[in-house]
Amino acid sequence: MSQFSITVKGMSCAACANRVERAVKKLPGVAEANVNFAMEKLAVDYDPAKLRTLDIVNSVKDAGYEPVADKAEFKVGGMSCAACASRVERAVSKMPGVITANVNFAMEKLTVELGAGLNESDIIKKVQDTGYEAEVVRETGQNADRERAAREEEIRRQKRMFLFSAIFSLPLVLGMLAEMVLGHGAVPAIFMNPWFQLILATPVQFYAGWQFYADAFNMLRHGGANMAVLVAMGTSAAYFFSIYHTFFVAGPVYYETSALLITLILLGRLLEAVSKGRTSEAIRTLMGLQPKTARVLRDGQETDIAIETVRVGDVIIVRPGERIPVDGIIVFGDSAVDESMLTGESIPVDKKPGDKVIGATINKHGSFRFEATKVGKDTALAQIIKVVEEAQGSKAPIQRLADVISGWFVPVVVALAAVTFLVWYFLLQPGQLDTAILNATAVLVIACPCALGLATPTAIMVGTGRGAEGGILFKGGEHLEKTHQVTAIILDKTGTITKGEPELTDVVVTAPQYSENEVLALVAAAEKTSEHPLAQAIVNGAVVRNLELQAAEQFGAIVGAGVTATVGGKKLLVGTRRLMQDNNIPFEAALSQVEALETAGKTVMFAAVDGLLAALVAVADTVKEHAAEAIADLQAMGLEVWMITGDNRRTAEAIAGQVAITHIMAEVLPENKAQQVERLKAAGKIVAMVGDGINDAPALATADVGIAMGTGTDVAIEAGDVTLMRGDLRGIVSAIRLSRATMRNIKQNLFWAFFYNVIGIPVAAAGYLSPMIAGGAMAFSSVSVVTNSLRLRRAKI
Repeated sequence: MSQFSITVKGMSCAACANRVERAVKKLPGVAEANVNFAMEKLAVDYDPAKLRTLDIVNSVKDAGYEPVADKAEFKVGGMSCAACASRVERAVSKMPGVITANVNFAMEKLTVELGAGLNESDIIKKVQDTGYEAEVVRETGQNADRERAAREEEIRRQKRMFLFSAIFSLPLVLGMLAEMVLGHGAVPAIFMNPWFQLILATPVQFYAGWQFYADAFNMLRHGGANMAVLVAMGTSAAYFFSIYHTFFVAGPVYYETSALLITLILLGRLLEAVSKGRTSEAIRTLMGLQPKTARVLRDGQETDIAIETVRVGDVIIVRPGERIPVDGIIVFGDSAVDESMLTGESIPVDKKPGDKVIGATINKHGSFRFEATKVGKDTALAQIIKVVEEAQGSKAPIQRLADVISGWFVPVVVALAAVTFLVWYFLLQPGQLDTAILNATAVLVIACPCALGLATPTAIMVGTGRGAEGGILFKGGEHLEKTHQVTAIILDKTGTITKGEPELTDVVVTAPQYSENEVLALVAAAEKTSEHPLAQAIVNGAVVRNLELQAAEQFGAIVGAGVTATVGGKKLLVGTRRLMQDNNIPFEAALSQVEALETAGKTVMFAAVDGLLAALVAVADTVKEHAAEAIADLQAMGLEVWMITGDNRRTAEAIAGQVAITHIMAEVLPENKAQQVERLKAAGKIVAMVGDGINDAPALATADVGIAMGTGTDVAIEAGDVTLMRGDLRGIVSAIRLSRATMRNIKQNLFWAFFYNVIGIPVAAAGYLSPMIAGGAMAFSSVSVVTNSLRLRRAKI
């Protein structure tokens, strides 16, 4: 399966989004299609063997909407004839995500229309794989953020339309207000002249309001209906009824009603466009962090090159105060780097040769050189942006109800307006056409499917963006929603509650024929081959004592028990009491010493040499600085906090006691962690699992919500639903707070959207709302929903 996403213009409400989804889902080879109405994005999972991206784009067009693709231009080198051009064109055209590709051989230029799931470096690589060279063509001053430019142009267009409409509508409104306040005789006759009103209202109706007619026509032509249909019907009813009274039968006119309705709705659209632009500021902020150029050392010369042309293996020079262009490893120099954009941690991190540096972080002090290891879409910043974009484009389960209602909304409202007209005209005020039309018009324009469509996605967009700013990455709206439901949370001990950097603390000799250093040298030699953190702590402890370590022979690791090895002709067993029991090695005489060490929170390993218990080796892992504070906060939030560890119960209880955890899962083998998660889930709890190691990945995937510490392995991060970019447990508290705040915001949005329509439509049908008031209320309803979502940007997490 491949992924493809594209911007879709022309959608005016959630009903439009549903229509696009349905059209694309009908295509052969489409597994899933989702439209985010707030972001105007279509995301499709499809089989490229059965479907072209061009077919997806055409289906959007056929549904009556405008797919807007990104366009990129490339200078292609190495082509010697038109056949070369055709070869490049065919190769690029077949790429998943490419809509069209065109090569101009004479100009040596490749022009590509592509969806959002593909970037320029992918196309360059494809051209290179075909046997040619390519580089991006950029115009001076070109705005790299095309989406932002398009949004700004839309705001300018709506502003022009609103001002035009307002200028022509103002005299009509002033005349109406003057008549209401001062009486009919006090208003200059010109203001009440139907011909004068017709001249002012007509440009508003058919120039400023033309977008509603065009949108409604496209919808109806393709068998759909949206908000534009309601606006076009409502304003046309008032306008053409006035035309009838102006030209044919004398009677009241309502030109000011239709003109003011269009003006208010345009104002609402303008404010909505401005507000919607602000919901995705987090993405633009992240994109703006990456430098545009890098200072690369090539052929012994320092050269400033575009960031897109940096290659893996390039040596890059960074001076104080500069942003690091891409990810890499320092090869020369020392410095301190501000990584707050990545982790939310404001204290600079010291860096030396061999340390990793991340693109877009800030070099604070010294100069250094580093070798680029990840460039383009592979950098940490690009991956973060990708996660946030995918999360913002995803749907939370809570949105399903709104989607279902939005799909039926417009036809139902039109039917209710027709019923309102009939009831008023034939039953309540028989023969009063004016009243029946005005009340039916009020029903049409009070209804607002936009508020329903925007309620969830805008909150998800702002919530996930706010999380990214704080180093919290939600991988989708469903995970953001699920996190607020968590009732129990399991914390892995090593690397999550503790620092994951154990140190050797005690060597207790139990066989008099050995000295402390002799036993430690043997144990360290046996553990040297092991990658276990406890083994490394023992080896480091021996190195600190300047002990010479022999090479181990016949090394073997026993999962969850320890290691066996032969060192200098001696057979060693190092590990748990179970390992001693399985090999019939007596250890009961040392149990009092073991108990004392474990009560102090130390992990004790038994070391046997040639079948005799020779020593107890104790290792301790210190608790993270803010662990106790974070766990207290989680408990105060009503969560049941568990600690899971492979340590024996006594050691586990000692560590748990330091952070006030009362629920403990001790002596759990790595492969059994997922079973413990399942046990809590079977008890009816919504379980979050927090871990950072490879052996945590199955448990992270099994949990209702897997929270991966970003300081851990890539495997854990991939398995997690939520990633914390730093190893501070307070990030868990922040993630849950943000989830709760976002869901509270969504519920507020949905409540007001439902409440507004459920109350507004009957009130309008009962004749208690003038069309102008109804239009104003409709225009501002969606604005209020987006504004409420924007409050999340200030949420305390």
